[in-house]
Amino acid sequence: MPAFRATDFRALFLGAVALLVAGLPGVAGAAIAYTDSQRETIVELIEQLEERHYAKLVYDDNLSSLHLDNYIESLDGGKMFFTQADLADFERYRTVMDEDLHEGNLQIGFDIFNRFQQRLQERLGGIVETLDERVASMDFTVDEAYELDGEERPWARSEEELDDRWRRHLKNQVLSLRLAEKEAEDIVPTLEKRYRNQLKRIEQYNAQDVFQVYANALTELYDPHTNYLSPRRSENFNINMSLSLEGIGAVLQMEDEYTKVARLVAAGPADKQGELQPSDRIVGVAQGEDGPFEDVIGWRLDEVVELIRGPKDSTVRLQVIPAKAASTDARKEITIVRNQVKLEEQSAQKKILEVPSGDHTAKIGVIDIPAFYIDFEAMRRGDEDYKSTTRDVHKLLTELEAEGVDGIVIDLRHNGGGSLQEANELTGLFIEYGPTVQIRHSSRRVWRDGKRMRGPYYDGPLVVLINRLSASASEIFAGAIQDYQRGIIVGDRSFGKGTVQTMVPLTEGQLKLTESKFYRISGDSTQHRGVVPDVVFPSLFDPDEIGESALDHALNWDQINPVKHRRYGDINAVVPELTRLFRERSVSNPDFVYLEEQVHLAEEARAVKALPLNEKARIAMRETQENKALAIENRRRAALGEELLTSLDDEFGETDEDVIEPEDDGATEDPEHPDVLLTEAGNILVDALLLRQQQVAQHSASRTGDK
Repeated sequence: MPAFRATDFRALFLGAVALLVAGLPGVAGAAIAYTDSQRETIVELIEQLEERHYAKLVYDDNLSSLHLDNYIESLDGGKMFFTQADLADFERYRTVMDEDLHEGNLQIGFDIFNRFQQRLQERLGGIVETLDERVASMDFTVDEAYELDGEERPWARSEEELDDRWRRHLKNQVLSLRLAEKEAEDIVPTLEKRYRNQLKRIEQYNAQDVFQVYANALTELYDPHTNYLSPRRSENFNINMSLSLEGIGAVLQMEDEYTKVARLVAAGPADKQGELQPSDRIVGVAQGEDGPFEDVIGWRLDEVVELIRGPKDSTVRLQVIPAKAASTDARKEITIVRNQVKLEEQSAQKKILEVPSGDHTAKIGVIDIPAFYIDFEAMRRGDEDYKSTTRDVHKLLTELEAEGVDGIVIDLRHNGGGSLQEANELTGLFIEYGPTVQIRHSSRRVWRDGKRMRGPYYDGPLVVLINRLSASASEIFAGAIQDYQRGIIVGDRSFGKGTVQTMVPLTEGQLKLTESKFYRISGDSTQHRGVVPDVVFPSLFDPDEIGESALDHALNWDQINPVKHRRYGDINAVVPELTRLFRERSVSNPDFVYLEEQVHLAEEARAVKALPLNEKARIAMRETQENKALAIENRRRAALGEELLTSLDDEFGETDEDVIEPEDDGATEDPEHPDVLLTEAGNILVDALLLRQQQVAQHSASRTGDK
């Protein structure tokens, strides 16, 4: 398969991707026509989008033009099948798709897909037939490169230009297998099996899935969270729409020909195992401790998920390309024992940090909240001890106060959200009363939620730690704490999802529709921009890959009227000094310097736009990356007075990776690399305590002088 962009085949592969194409010269099989129920469904879908979506967009000629472009990009974002001649032919559809779809006419979508399917069959079939001679003729001493980002290249002007793209694509695959130490005699069989599997899947395409791709190419123009779900996908939506939560607790998506880890489920098997990271790409799956690996490059997402799923306590092994790898040559094997995510494992947890503070040590309580959870069923039954985030945190707060902590850090890193009710009630543990969030419907009606009655609350020093994977309910809580000036927000800019979706049943399948937006009590949206910390830490995640701003057609950030609310302090007045102290301290902290250098190394890897197809140059590129990683590790060791390494293998053991594994963002304790971000959050809280003490002392001295 070619290199498609991250979202190109998402709609195609998230469903049961299947469509037999016919009615075209040279393509076997009978044409499959769209059904009457699909005609009715597309009309209903457009009516719902125009009437109920928050963006209030009308499907007109302008949107029809964008729909055409997005549909073509969805099919061939890597520009590996269509030529400029195909695109010129499709121009006749540009401003007529809206009229057709309003009437339930889906023919244009099927015609374009038929052309794509024909090109795909011809291309992959030709590769399979000539694979032996293609590989045998490859010269890895020639200085040429393989372009990684297909979106940046223009459409091919001719079949000859496409042939050269495919020659380089195949050469890159062969070189990657060579450098991953694949036996020479196994390379052709591996690739032949890969392409034959893809051809087999092409023959399984069906009309329902073409409809899904075509419909989603339209819905995604409204916003990335508005999607059409086919009947099969609707069933999977009942297990959180991930198709992959069962087994290891990882949400997957398609990127290029790879299965990419979008995020990990808090306290799931993969999260607890600790090695699999967001943006890692899964290239192989094996069963048990010693089962053979199945190459899954180019597979449909649902089929990869089927391999990863399995009964509790069984073992699955994944072969992945690490997120920070400079090339696709990198390979890492991860063993995970399957399980189910249990509510108890997602519970908030506490611990105490001891942080130097002047001539004594401050005790800082830490509450780690992996998700905003609530056992709705137990609550409805009237159980007195039903599980919820707020109940657990209240108990932990009480225990920490009894232990005499000087302040609290709420750790929301990797917390993807959950219950809006819990976000509101948790905020109520830290304020006396007041609103916490505003919600504006597509009708533009606004309502507010929050703590409506005055009540007891924790009024001690507070820091909230967030990162790029803190989303939705996490952003509501962090935003409210920031707006009330109740605590200091530290870390990385949050995800930026500030929208609310509702499910709309259709004649065939369902529409997940963005109908409302969240707003902070300051009037600012959390959409797109996220929550910006008061004290900003280095970003450990690529904002071009992770976050709402990385998604095409995301709704804009905007504002509504603020809500009158109390301010518990003047955090803004101390932020400049806290930031200065943080930067001053981080410069001399070996672990923090190590972290920042790791971030810079990852940025360098992400900046690579093309890979050399000269084997010596490719090996040199890998060695350069490894040497940089080794130098970073040894600078940290030298600063700590530890023994230096001669190679990364000394620390990580024998590996076939190109680079060391990605940092874990301090999510787990590691004696070699402590959770420096959490420690720094504690330091900032202590700095704030000392600044407040100085202000009190100065105020007291001033009053004494007045007397």
